[in-house]
Amino acid sequence: MTFIDRRDLGLLLLRLGTGGVLAAHGTQKLFGWFGGGGIEGTGAMMESVGYKPGKASAVAAGLVETGGGALLALGLATPAAGAAAAGGMAGAAAVHAPSGFFAQSGGYEYAAFLGLVPACLAISGPGRISLDHALGHLVNRDWMVPVAFAATAIGTMGVIAARNRHVRLAQAAPSEQEVKEGPFGEEPAGGAAAQGV
Repeated sequence: MTFIDRRDLGLLLLRLGTGGVLAAHGTQKLFGWFGGGGIEGTGAMMESVGYKPGKASAVAAGLVETGGGALLALGLATPAAGAAAAGGMAGAAAVHAPSGFFAQSGGYEYAAFLGLVPACLAISGPGRISLDHALGHLVNRDWMVPVAFAATAIGTMGVIAARNRHVRLAQAAPSEQEVKEGPFGEEPAGGAAAQGV
């Protein structure tokens, strides 16, 4: 009789819990499930924090979280799934970073932790209670771990850099009120033409 190794059981529970949370967040973005905003609402939110175009960003984030979470829960393609999920959470952490670390202050604590666990699973492997193990680790080879992390890092850095550029441009642009009032305060009634300018 074969007994389940406690490490494998621990990895299974970690995968199911983390993968389930990620997938639930992803379906909030894609389908509006569990009180989420769906593509429209999430797209508007993504646009407001600098991820443009918003709808495309919502779809990408939703697919990464739903797909990565489901694959982690199943223990399939663990290096790619873990790295992708970690990259997605790095993008979320970038939004919260200005508020510091702790979640109670709006910081990146939760996003960082939700990215750390998939990263650790990608490195450690899914354990024997997994589809990767059942399939002979066809998509869970040692060489896939650094490749998955390198590809994810390049993509994530590009996305965050583009987001930071959009945020800087938005901060540098004059507000609608400033444009209306002009450089010397509120424009007189009738506008500049009424003043003979």
